Amino acid sequence: MTEMLLEIRDLCKHYPLGGPGLLRRRAVPVVRAVDRVSFDIAEGETLSLVGESGCGKTTLGKTIMRAHPATSGEMRYRRADGSIVDLGRLDGAALKAAHREIRMIFQDPNGSLNPRLSVRDIVGEPLRVRRIAQGAALEKRVAELLEKVGLRPEYLHRYPHAFSGGERQRIGIARALALDPRLVVADEAVSALDVSIQAQTLNLLSDLKSEFGLTFLFIAHDLSVVRHISDRVAVMYVGRMVELAKTEALFTRPRHPYTEALMSSVPIPDPRLRRARKRIRLAGEVASPINSPSGCAFHPRCPYATEICVRDVPQLRPTGGGLAACHHAETLELAGVSHIAEGAE
Repeated sequence: MTEMLLEIRDLCKHYPLGGPGLLRRRAVPVVRAVDRVSFDIAEGETLSLVGESGCGKTTLGKTIMRAHPATSGEMRYRRADGSIVDLGRLDGAALKAAHREIRMIFQDPNGSLNPRLSVRDIVGEPLRVRRIAQGAALEKRVAELLEKVGLRPEYLHRYPHAFSGGERQRIGIARALALDPRLVVADEAVSALDVSIQAQTLNLLSDLKSEFGLTFLFIAHDLSVVRHISDRVAVMYVGRMVELAKTEALFTRPRHPYTEALMSSVPIPDPRLRRARKRIRLAGEVASPINSPSGCAFHPRCPYATEICVRDVPQLRPTGGGLAACHHAETLELAGVSHIAEGAE
């Protein structure tokens, strides 16, 4: 049985709004960017986290990385030596040791690479800071990493401006791999790239996962991007997880109406199948993480909402092989991408 690498339990990241001093003594509005999220990631698995912009997925990734301190909850991580640590409670040397095993690939390679540093210094910085390698040994390691991500080793003395967007992202991937991590958090790692470059980068990540035995938390807003790279997919809406299932199960038969709406926007290359697909256009605006609606946060936009949806908050529970936070998950017949193709044949 595959062991769990990361266990997230009731994780919250809230941002209070208001000024300093006396205003802090009063009740102030709170942005519930991540609100009681729970999930596991097994060793060697790729779990994709999807949702609209502002749903909290990037905040969740950065909270796991400790770029933001968690408001509450647990982040239990199993280290290489088998010990279990709560990432939210680590500091000093213990946090530094955990960060060696957990690395991040950022969304924008233009913003995440220092334009004043050469590729040698960008990729080799983690090795130099931790005194793992320097001088000729550092250059040799950087050259090896560049080859692993499909770049020529002689590029190590070039600067970021000399590379295309896809090549810059490969440099960011090489930097993430420098310390031989076990868990990689990829935050919108392909969203800033052209479609053809996206496919190349996804293939690269899949190859690296197999070669190095990596585990991925892959954050994206586009379901079509994650279908062929993910073992499981989690869907977030306004800071909460609304569905979690194996990839094919989720694409074949989603259990939450929000997931169905996201599915309807997945591009279909075949014009015949595209005409057969019914696009779901949700009414209204995304709920506010400051003042979320009563009951299910999605109910003002949901075409299947009933009185219980307005009144009671649905809990994430087992539904047909996955988990869904919907009062009607067992009774709704929601359309997935596979259903569209089957119905048109």
